[in-house]
Amino acid sequence: MTYAHATAGNGSSHTASHTAEDIAHRLRRVRRLAWILDAAFRLPGTRFRVGVDAIVGLLPVGGSAVMGLVSLYIVWEAWRLRVPTRLLARMIGNVVLETAVDTVPIAGDLFDAAFKANLRNVALLEQYFGHTAR
Repeated sequence: MTYAHATAGNGSSHTASHTAEDIAHRLRRVRRLAWILDAAFRLPGTRFRVGVDAIVGLLPVGGSAVMGLVSLYIVWEAWRLRVPTRLLARMIGNVVLETAVDTVPIAGDLFDAAFKANLRNVALLEQYFGHTAR
């Protein structure tokens, strides 16, 4: 990790830079969360995986909104790591797109299960920091 990555600003007032170990720890934590949300369960007889997000999203009305808020935790961690605003905007866009489409009965649930915004967002973070999935 370079100093530029550790101090890349998003306009926040945080002054502390993050060590490579801290960044790696946070990336592992959000990767575990994303896995639970997007891929924890394999559909029997297939290679397709779904997570808690897709299951809770099946609940009428509030399921999608609740899971959208949970998904924003990964974005919040990215903000705390001081990633550039452009990356934060892309991550928020992924969450908003998945949450909005998930409100459409059945088709939205299928989109949610396939799109996997949380895993996408963690991949963006790992790419930014030069980490590979572990």
